[in-house]
Amino acid sequence: MRQLTELDASFLNRESAKAPMHIESIYLFDASEQETPLAFSSFAAYLRSRLHALPVFRQRLKEIPLRLGRPYWIDDAHFRLERHLAHVRLSENSREASLMTLASRILEEPLKRDRPLWHITFVDGFRLDDRNSNDKAGPEGFALIVKLHHAAIDAFSGEEIISKLLEYTQEPQPISPPRPWQSRPEPSEERILIQAGANMLRTPWRFASSAAGAIETKVRSLIQKQLLKTPLPGPLFSASHSPLSRQITANRHIISVKIKLSRLKAVKATLAGNITLNDVVLGLCAETLKRYLNEQRAGSGQSLIAMTPISVRSDTLRRTTGNQMAAMLLDLATNEPDPALRIYRIHSNAVASRPYRDAIAADRLTELLPSSMLALSARLYSELQISKRYRPAFNLPITNVPGPQVPLYLRGAKLAQQYNAAPLFDGMGLVIIAVSYQGSLTLNFTLCPDVVVRGDSLRNHVNESLEAIVDAASALKPEVVHTPFTTPRSQTPTDDEKSLPESALKKPKGRFRR
Repeated sequence: MRQLTELDASFLNRESAKAPMHIESIYLFDASEQETPLAFSSFAAYLRSRLHALPVFRQRLKEIPLRLGRPYWIDDAHFRLERHLAHVRLSENSREASLMTLASRILEEPLKRDRPLWHITFVDGFRLDDRNSNDKAGPEGFALIVKLHHAAIDAFSGEEIISKLLEYTQEPQPISPPRPWQSRPEPSEERILIQAGANMLRTPWRFASSAAGAIETKVRSLIQKQLLKTPLPGPLFSASHSPLSRQITANRHIISVKIKLSRLKAVKATLAGNITLNDVVLGLCAETLKRYLNEQRAGSGQSLIAMTPISVRSDTLRRTTGNQMAAMLLDLATNEPDPALRIYRIHSNAVASRPYRDAIAADRLTELLPSSMLALSARLYSELQISKRYRPAFNLPITNVPGPQVPLYLRGAKLAQQYNAAPLFDGMGLVIIAVSYQGSLTLNFTLCPDVVVRGDSLRNHVNESLEAIVDAASALKPEVVHTPFTTPRSQTPTDDEKSLPESALKKPKGRFRR
């Protein structure tokens, strides 16, 4: 019996019908070299034989009575693989666009809480978009659309889970019979309550936060009245207003752009100093966002703020489940006109931020705010339309997940491409996930099309932005690089919390726009 952390539980509590909190990955496989393409029944048998390496796939949530604490992960005694699999065959000669449309629709559906929080859709009947193929229609392919709840994994642990499912050799091994498995007994309600009581004695303030759930209506009313008439303090809510920071709907759209890693590494080599490949990726995202906002005539002149998760997974504290991240608020310097000089500013802003030097585990960042209070604040944020009344804490998350640079296979079929999608919530209509694989980097944009209009233009903006960065890097003068930068706005959440009392006294209204 393993209890969820505060951060893990917060992803459960902030979930709603229009904001499901799961991560989705789309894996495309080239089946052109197979005599017989992988059948759905064969994939199901293969997955069944691998379940012993994926314990999270057979664990469900166990809620605490009266919600007196965070849920636990327990073995699902009624686990059935069939409840987590689906098979979709697209129409003959469908292309990747049809697959991505299907993946967007699947992303909109929340996972069911009465079973382990994952689902895989096996898709065949389509053609890959392969320009190197002699077949004009493209090679035949199949795909896996994998959904895993954010309460169970982060982007980094998700990659580790999938690596246990795929293979590193093209020669498929015989499918072995599934290993015997017996679920551990479900803990009794008495044991759960005793454990919850012990937790309350260790941290009595959590009991107070849990009790607030029983009088949530009253709390909601009091907070709403106070919040509507009291300005919030400054630095934590200092990001600019943008079309990205509005209330979302349940609609989703996934847009992906593939780039050769060699081109990004060439930019890194051109730029002097300690510029990293991650700085170049963030610079590419910043230029793309700036071009998109200018196209929408929504550029405010103020720089965008990104929340960039940092993995704090270590060899001494390694789990294949749960969230082990630190958070950094990073100024993307989109008010800098030179796209190459902007990369230097991003690097300067990053190294000035505390998590860059000494990452803080996410459970440390959330230990002062129990998940029940985080859930209440998330609902209030949506219901009171705070994203309209006040500036957001950040404009969007950007996650860079390094992937394997060697080819992966599934039953002899090579993994040709991987796409990723992340959850959205009110005030955040766009998320960017960058994933590298076998010499390429894919920028994945998960967006709400009712918030981020004409999102398909992001594809062109990415390619145009990269060309602009290459040209600007070649023309950048050394004396400009060494000019001291102004103080960055990058902050950690803990830095913001420390500055709240002082900023509340000094400038209670200056940073907000009604």
